[in-house]
Amino acid sequence: MGFSWGISEEVGKNIRLLEMFGLPGLKNLNQYYKIYKISNFENIDEISASNSPKTFYCPILSGLNFFDQSSAISKFNEIEINKIAFPLIFLSFVSRTSEIIGKRIFLKMDDKEFLFNFNESIYSNYLTGDVLEKSDKINLKFLDNKNSFTEDDWAEIYNLSLKTYVDESDKSRERTAGAGLTDND
Repeated sequence: MGFSWGISEEVGKNIRLLEMFGLPGLKNLNQYYKIYKISNFENIDEISASNSPKTFYCPILSGLNFFDQSSAISKFNEIEINKIAFPLIFLSFVSRTSEIIGKRIFLKMDDKEFLFNFNESIYSNYLTGDVLEKSDKINLKFLDNKNSFTEDDWAEIYNLSLKTYVDESDKSRERTAGAGLTDND
């Protein structure tokens, strides 16, 4: 017996996402499917600040619950998840959660680090294409959004923009100075 159509569709989206970000999603999913029926993986029904199973958590069901509870879990500064099987599969749910809550998420999995940027990119020190069958400990931190520039930097670039103004004329439009014929103002 496999997963429902809805869950399977979410898994497909997430594996595609991992592959687009250069992570071995398909390879990990294939390994997962070989053992999931005999493994008795557990599910995290309600995500809390600290989560520990008796065996290992299922990356798909736990990932779906993580994603579904995204607004509730964003109240935590940090979340710890112990013992999760095939953790790379779980990562895709974290990436999508980053987009939903509008925050970057820093994840440390054993000795590997991942930074999720609103489901637009994943920065990581994990560069191999290996299958990761388990992780003993995952720590997640929800990062506050901060500008990488100061108010002075912003004022300086704004003042520079004021100096780049080009007077609009028929001649400049014909020569396509500035946006000319293609702008809306």
